[in-house]
Amino acid sequence: METNDRYSKHYRLSGFGEAGQTRLQRSSVLIIGVGGLGCPALQYLVAAGVGKIGIIDHDRIELSNLQRQVLFGTAEIGLSKTEVAAAKLRMLNPEIEIQEHVLYLSTENAIELIEGYDVVLDCTDNFATRYLLSDCCMLLDKPLVFGAIYRYEGQLAVFNVADGGGVKTTYRHLFPLPPGPLDAPDCNEVGVLGVLPGIIGTMQATEAIKLLVGVGQPLCNKLMTISLLDNRSMVLDIPPTLPEEASFPTSLSAFEAFDYGYHCGIKGPVVRGISPREFMEIYRDEDVLIVDVRNADELPELSFNHVNIPVAELSDNLGKMDRKQLLLVCQSGKRSLIAGQFLKEKIGSHQKLSHLEGGITALALMVSP
Repeated sequence: METNDRYSKHYRLSGFGEAGQTRLQRSSVLIIGVGGLGCPALQYLVAAGVGKIGIIDHDRIELSNLQRQVLFGTAEIGLSKTEVAAAKLRMLNPEIEIQEHVLYLSTENAIELIEGYDVVLDCTDNFATRYLLSDCCMLLDKPLVFGAIYRYEGQLAVFNVADGGGVKTTYRHLFPLPPGPLDAPDCNEVGVLGVLPGIIGTMQATEAIKLLVGVGQPLCNKLMTISLLDNRSMVLDIPPTLPEEASFPTSLSAFEAFDYGYHCGIKGPVVRGISPREFMEIYRDEDVLIVDVRNADELPELSFNHVNIPVAELSDNLGKMDRKQLLLVCQSGKRSLIAGQFLKEKIGSHQKLSHLEGGITALALMVSP
């Protein structure tokens, strides 16, 4: 009787009914990433009655997460996202089997993890994992529901599901090659409107339910874009032909040997990182040139002497960086590291080069009362 009450609105829903609910209860979904996208997707899939839910995330909860990851609370800062989410989801619906995977998804474990689920949700925030997921799901023939966010805009698509003409597309049909490491800052760098991932993550859950129940028209071979600033949305067709420049593994053995970090330009020359405390000791030194590699309109403004050269403009401004020591800074330390790797290959060893670990955010935490 309790089950009937829990899902009664589904039972009464035309085109869904008890048959659709039974399909959900016999199905399984794997969610990679328990962040802004993964939190709402998990909540709605568990509430809907999907029989088995897998959760993959290795991160811990931080204060800056709470603006958009509303599954978590202040008292849980420092705890495992996966473990906290699983505990709360079991309270939401104790009928669901929830499998916890506190780990980083890699080519060593992806095949075994993904094989056991019917649908996969990409709720990640980095390109290496996105390409890894796309390739693995393609090789395993698993439906992949993709979501992404950037500032005020979101994207949504369904991959590896044939449309009426039998065509299947992947993330690589849309983006055959990763962007340059300097071209794609994440939300830690440029920010994101807190409600945006709630919208996109909920839509990912919707697409998964449509696939599992067999109701409606999933976004197969299409990309939906949403802009919250002007309330505009578009649905674009994804080209059915894979571009020639796309380079990817074509077998499971090749997938296991593929280096997605190198493929996405993550690995590079070693750049010395300095702590905020070290920064405070040297930032007034006349031999040190502090280079802010953020875009000119990014906040907060810096109160110490520096030059602003956005990462996209480094190549054109090498002549401006003529001090004995270069110290690169950005919001979180990610862009400054990538910029340092780029510059190290350009300037060689005749200049000292370092970057601020943790970025301006870490510096502010240290100097704040």
